[in-house]
Amino acid sequence: MNTAQKSEAIELLKNKFSQYSNFYVTNTESLTVAQISQLRRTCFEKGVEMKVAKNTMIKKALESFNDEKYAGIYEALHGVTALMFSDSPKEPAVIISDFRKGKGERPVLKAALIGEDIFLGDNQLANLKNIKTKNELIGEVIGLLQSPIRRVIAALQNQEGKEGGADAAPTAEAAPETPTAPEAPEAPATDAPAAE
Repeated sequence: MNTAQKSEAIELLKNKFSQYSNFYVTNTESLTVAQISQLRRTCFEKGVEMKVAKNTMIKKALESFNDEKYAGIYEALHGVTALMFSDSPKEPAVIISDFRKGKGERPVLKAALIGEDIFLGDNQLANLKNIKTKNELIGEVIGLLQSPIRRVIAALQNQEGKEGGADAAPTAEAAPETPTAPEAPEAPATDAPAAE
């Protein structure tokens, strides 16, 4: 790889790091070509971009940002490295966990950057898998807000039903209307002189 190609690869990585606030650093060493192809296919289907890159290029791309938040990632840059970029903070963790079922312990999670937080080591995979996405959090908040409102509405409807039932009972038990006597015709007015 010549200098121009290296610069182009570093620039591509910089664009990916700028585009995504979540990325995973994994070790895919000892996976077969068929397994890596299957992993790439799964990532593509789930909206996760997977890139294999040299550790020195990844480090140079991250160093170009002059941001301390990437410093913890540098120690994970050894061995074969595959990067997983995603808008979802937990989707790559789910993919890795599902891929491992029945296939061994690879790929290994070396590090992950989720927003501003760094997770180091494969033992963090379970924690990353349980992170709630933005949509899940919004759904929970809406559910929490709706629950008391539903209880208030149900209580009001229940109270209204009780009051409506109490008013309806006396009306139903009221005595039937009795026919009234026809009004007497008015007496004819006489032209009598008024008394003084």
